[in-house]
Amino acid sequence: MSLLLPSRQDIAARLSDPAALARAGATAFDDEENWGTRPGGPVPAAVLVPIIWHEAGPGVLLTLRSAKLSAHAGQVAFPGGRLEPGETAEQAALREAAEEVGLDPRLPEIAATLPDHMTGTGYRVTPVVAFLDPPVTLTPDPSEVQAVFELPLALLFDPAAPSRRSTEWRGRMRDYWVWPHAEHLIWGATATILMNLSRVLREA
Repeated sequence: MSLLLPSRQDIAARLSDPAALARAGATAFDDEENWGTRPGGPVPAAVLVPIIWHEAGPGVLLTLRSAKLSAHAGQVAFPGGRLEPGETAEQAALREAAEEVGLDPRLPEIAATLPDHMTGTGYRVTPVVAFLDPPVTLTPDPSEVQAVFELPLALLFDPAAPSRRSTEWRGRMRDYWVWPHAEHLIWGATATILMNLSRVLREA
């Protein structure tokens, strides 16, 4: 059974509702981690969460990181990275998207910033949600991005879509989210950010 999505205006309203964002709340890889032990504290970073409004149905843009990268090689991610001095999260997300996939920073319409997500490597990531109207021309940097693909936005409105899995990390069992995709494994920080976006969008 196909899901009837809210209108773009309704989705924008949900993303700009402080109460809905507060109910979603900040997330962390592990609430028990002592982030104060990292020199200088958590590293501020941002990712762009682009929603492309195709006539056939909107999709969330994702990247497959290059297998040659030293960190998180071959994993699914949003375009993004650490903030440079003086940058806002929105500016950093747009700059990183331009560098990684060649997205013209003038095109995204910023809709909202989601609550921060703390990663297991000590980054405090601000997800910046933006709307894009097709056609969207992208030129991925092959040194950083192996492929670009989309996850149907409709999946984020289906509470049964994501699954919960477990793995051992640093001697402890950790639970994590996985979103279904025919070709790519969507897990880790990317899956958690998608989960938080899903919670906000599904708020009535």
